[in-house]
Amino acid sequence: MADHICPVWVGYLLASPVRRIFQSPDKIVGPHVKEGMTVLDMGCAMGFFSVPMATMVGADGRVVCVDVQEKMLESLRKRAVKAGVDDRMNVLNCAENETGLEHLRGDVDFALAFAMVHEVDDPEALIRQIHSLLKKGGHLLVAEPRGHVSSGEFDDTLRWSAEAGLTTVDRPAIGRSHAALLKKSD
Repeated sequence: MADHICPVWVGYLLASPVRRIFQSPDKIVGPHVKEGMTVLDMGCAMGFFSVPMATMVGADGRVVCVDVQEKMLESLRKRAVKAGVDDRMNVLNCAENETGLEHLRGDVDFALAFAMVHEVDDPEALIRQIHSLLKKGGHLLVAEPRGHVSSGEFDDTLRWSAEAGLTTVDRPAIGRSHAALLKKSD
């Protein structure tokens, strides 16, 4: 595991409702998530985006939430039950270097990798894995915190994404983040 995995105690801060003031899930993922979609939240932590996306996909949609830290996922499960959306969420603990999501190959409409690519040992492999899960025309929104990731490092992420077959279609303004909306064209 990368040396800089977000500690569980920070997960409580990241899940705080106060965060919505400068990083609103409705504004960040709302334009991309529609009813009936299959959505992937890579590195979901305690579900700051997962729970709102589960509302957005509706009863016929699915949100697959993946994280390496079981304690983060325990909190997410509780939040999902409290919000009444646990029936449309798959909450999965993954291995350090493998998503374990091969069964979703080509099924994901939208994937989110928010403030987590810099935490994995092999970010190139992660991008390739997410690419394989996306449907043709599916989107990946990747965002990295400016305080942890330099512009040059984020450019590396975009280069790896392009090499994997993802095209940058937008560079949305997300508070305190480098961000790009990518599309699978093949």
